[in-house]
Amino acid sequence: MQRKIAHVSQSKPVMEGAGVRLKRAFGSNEVPRFDPFLLLDDFRSDNPKDYLKGFPWHPHRGIETITYVLSGDVEHGDSLGNKGTIGSGDVQWMTAGSGIIHQEMPKGDQNGRMHGFQLWANLPAAQKMVAPCYRDVTAAQIPEVSLDDDTRIKIICGQIGDTTGPVHDIVIEPQYLDVTVPAQTTYRHKTVKGHTVFAHVIGGQGCFSDNEETLFGDGQLVLFGDGDTLTATAGDASFKFLLISGKPLKEPVAWSGPIVMNTQKELKLAFDQYNKGTFIQSAT
Repeated sequence: MQRKIAHVSQSKPVMEGAGVRLKRAFGSNEVPRFDPFLLLDDFRSDNPKDYLKGFPWHPHRGIETITYVLSGDVEHGDSLGNKGTIGSGDVQWMTAGSGIIHQEMPKGDQNGRMHGFQLWANLPAAQKMVAPCYRDVTAAQIPEVSLDDDTRIKIICGQIGDTTGPVHDIVIEPQYLDVTVPAQTTYRHKTVKGHTVFAHVIGGQGCFSDNEETLFGDGQLVLFGDGDTLTATAGDASFKFLLISGKPLKEPVAWSGPIVMNTQKELKLAFDQYNKGTFIQSAT
């Protein structure tokens, strides 16, 4: 069954961290529409003043943060002593679990460009307090497949044909794809029925669904209704979008800032522990 368009939105400018200008595709106001996903931020800018102040030390608990960098570098470190840099084409999949305090400092490339995205995925109640961990994925580890119609797909997680992405064993069974459809070409994609599926357009123009003629462009987000297939048709130039899906948790969400739990009591406990210096529960 073909998935139809259920909801369309335009990314909105927001300021986060110590003064980072970015665009938010969706966030807390959209719960539970994108379940199991909570937030998608698009931090593409060619002006270092928009991002250099970065995201200094802050806590996370109860979620996973997925950072995908197209251009530039992001230096990161945490209270457990981990540190490093992810660069163009790299991904960091961080499971905050029981709690981590970290910082992310975008640096941009030699031309001042900093292009990337951060997605938040919720953790189920049974895994909210697992030990935090990282999955650092280099660009070289992310496979790219080219289909017969010249559609190109980078597979961060999930599977296209016989090719599987490098991120495995995530409870929400996510698929995270970077898709480029050639001009005036239609790409048909199989999806798991019952999963939440959305596309975030990051280049060119195109339409979704066989019976839909509306063109979507950069910064627009399209959420699909249920079904097992969807189509994307490019306009007069290549159509580029992130295609993301996952299994809904269907659990209550208690969310404040960087911490997402299931109840207000759990949320209060987390902030009380953070204020008392007992937030870190286990080592990576």
